[in-house]
Parts: sequence; structure tokens; C-alpha cells
Amino acid sequence: MSTAAKPKTLTTADFHAAVHALAPGVAVFDCDGTLWSGDAGIGFMRWTVDGGLLSRDAIDWLDDRYRGYLRGDVSELAICGEMVQIYHGLRESEMRAAAAEFFAERIEKNIFPEMHSLVRQLQARGCEIWAVSSTCNWVIEEGMSRFDIPSERILAARVAVDSEAGLVTPTLIDVPTDEAKVASLARVGITRPDAAFGNSIHDAAMLAIARRAFPIDPTPALLAHSVHERWPIYYPASVAP
Repeated sequence: MSTAAKPKTLTTADFHAAVHALAPGVAVFDCDGTLWSGDAGIGFMRWTVDGGLLSRDAIDWLDDRYRGYLRGDVSELAICGEMVQIYHGLRESEMRAAAAEFFAERIEKNIFPEMHSLVRQLQARGCEIWAVSSTCNWVIEEGMSRFDIPSERILAARVAVDSEAGLVTPTLIDVPTDEAKVASLARVGITRPDAAFGNSIHDAAMLAIARRAFPIDPTPALLAHSVHERWPIYYPASVAP
């Protein structure tokens, strides 16, 4: 990317000022890479594999599927759904306990302070905050508790749970990624949020429907897309290039 093609990069003060200048009534946030560094979805999968939560057969199958994803043979939508379906037959209480331990151990320390303070400031001003993620709902709901975002405002990859047995089923309910993020928001009545925040090209569709888009520590693909869309970008201090 040439110097001339680089998008404008906002300082923290300018970033916060730009968001507050919108006086947003509704703001939507991706989570992995946007509210914290790293991919909690892949991290949780590996953590549960290492911890023996999954059977050997399930691990081998998922490993093969993930290798296919890295080769481009398995879609983002498919792998994100399968990374939740793989836990079918386990107790939901076990999944929530695992997510709580994982987030506290591996992800909490990576929360961007600048994003945490922004969310809290927006909440104090009455803004309705939604989290939209393709990572499993157990991990995202655990993470969003650090931001005081209730589960009813979290749209994440999830499967149905057998309420009588308390067991995870393989039946997908939602996998918010790419255009599916826009569809998930539309189902709860949000078609034009005031502000949207995301870090990857899989957030581009969601960013595009907002009154203003805020790419956060963008991946190369989203960075190039931001140049095309003329979206200023923001890097939290811990990941600033």
C-alpha cells in the first residue's frame, strides 16, 4: 500500500471525540480484535482441546476442518458454526464454566483500555450498545460482563440447548459473520446503527450500514477496504504499528 493510499489514522483523543460527536443512540461492536486483541474463538477452541473437553475423534475432525479453512476450502460461516457445534452433547453449565475460566486466564488481560472506557462513556450517555461476534456466545457473554453489556444485547454464534437435559445440541441458531452480522442486527430491529466498530473484513458489511464506521486495528483486508471507503482507522496503544 503506497503512502498516498493510507487511510487517516486517529489519535485516541480524536477517536473518542469523533464517536462522541455523533451522539450515538445505538452503537454496535465486534469483539475479537476490536474490544480486545487476539481471536477468542480460535483461542477457546485450542484451550478446550488442550484441556481434554473434546474427544479425540472430535479433535481430529475439527483439526481437519480448520486446516481446510486455512486453505480456503471451508468458509468463514461454516467454520464459525462448526466451532460451536463441536461441543454438542456436553452440558451447557460445563461450557459456561470453561468459558469463564478461559476468558479470565487468556483474554481479560488483552482488553483494550481505550475501548473499555469508550463503551462505558457511551453507556453513561444512554447509548444502546450491542456486541456482534462470530465467536461462541459462552465466551462472548463472559467477556461482555466486563463491559456491563447484558446477554440480550449480544449476538454471537450459538446453538440450541436442550432445556430439560441442559445439553448442547448441534442445531445452529445464529452465526453472525460477514453479511450475517447485518442480518442478525436486522432481526433485532437494527438496520442503521449510528456507529459500528470492527477489525476484520468479516465486519465490513456491518460497518457499511452504520452512520459512521470505525475500523479498529484493521487486518490487511479491512485496511485496504477502509482506504476505498475513506474510513479513518484507530489503533489502541497496545497494538499501534
